[in-house]
Amino acid sequence: MNTTMRIVDVGGATPYAISIGPGLLQYGPLLAERVRGRHALIVSDSNIAPLYANTVTAALRAAGPHLQLATYTLPAGENSKTLTVFSDIIDALAALGASRDATVFALGGGVVGDLAGFAAACWMRGIDCVQLPTSLLAMVDSSVGGKTAVDIPQGKNLVGAFHPPSTVLADTSTLRTLPPRELRAGLAEIVKYGAIRDSEFIEWLEQQRHALLNDDDDMLSEAIARSCIHKAEIVERDPFEHGERALLNFGHTFGHAIEAEQGYASSTGTALNHGEAVAVGMVLAARLSTALGFARDSDTARLRGLLDSCGLPTELPPGLAPEALLARMRLDKKNLAGRLRLVLWHGIGQAMVVPDVDEASVLDLLRA
Repeated sequence: MNTTMRIVDVGGATPYAISIGPGLLQYGPLLAERVRGRHALIVSDSNIAPLYANTVTAALRAAGPHLQLATYTLPAGENSKTLTVFSDIIDALAALGASRDATVFALGGGVVGDLAGFAAACWMRGIDCVQLPTSLLAMVDSSVGGKTAVDIPQGKNLVGAFHPPSTVLADTSTLRTLPPRELRAGLAEIVKYGAIRDSEFIEWLEQQRHALLNDDDDMLSEAIARSCIHKAEIVERDPFEHGERALLNFGHTFGHAIEAEQGYASSTGTALNHGEAVAVGMVLAARLSTALGFARDSDTARLRGLLDSCGLPTELPPGLAPEALLARMRLDKKNLAGRLRLVLWHGIGQAMVVPDVDEASVLDLLRA
């Protein structure tokens, strides 16, 4: 067993552990200990399944020879996060004969985690889901906290459910196979945690960004653990996003609008992926905070500088109509009574939820 593993505990009504370290996908006892029954479905995508599905299957078979295992592989990319693919996963569970003590293993990035988690939430009104994130972004964000969802043409993550995982195993060895662009996308979500509540973490990231970009195992594990601790503390207090948990969406209302308006086409290389869109969204949220008198320009400049140094975009892509982006933002789940409700800040480490944001100010920002 790996002795360098870090563990972050998530408390609340449905507690679970996040294990972080190299080699976890090969450790059968850790994979199998959360399988209560005899049925397990591994959900992965066309990029990740060829790399790791056999490893996970072999480890599970060695630790649990009685298990009945199946694998469902979906096409890689955000365009697969649909009700159609969700239905296909449900069909795979039915074909397996999955009972109420079955387990779904979500092996992949955020798209796989969201789809597999949503299917687990719905099959027989809820079965166990073990999150096996293989991207940095998924390790620090989508695999933790129990948010599951699919996209529809009107917007991102509009159909879903809260369904906490039974455990999360973040194998940092998988990050070595990540394309550099995907590693940078994950750093955007890591920067977010410092931006919303931990100025010292921002300083640490400024110092360690080169090690993180160069796949330093220990620094990546530390960044993941610190990010997960922040998310765990917030999720424990607000599991269903009735208050404080909305802070985790800093930059996301803008970012989701960008993704939706670009048609979730990041896999083609012509559009921003989720982390890139969030990076742009955080800068837009910071700029709007300054325009509304909440924060100083210097904090925005520092945030932009860190994101730039991580190789992330900080400007709106060309060709996006401000009015269309604003229309997408109106569909955001945080909005109440038809009013824009955005996560802004007083500066680094001081995020806040602002209700009833003036749409004219947002439109002026997007036009600028």
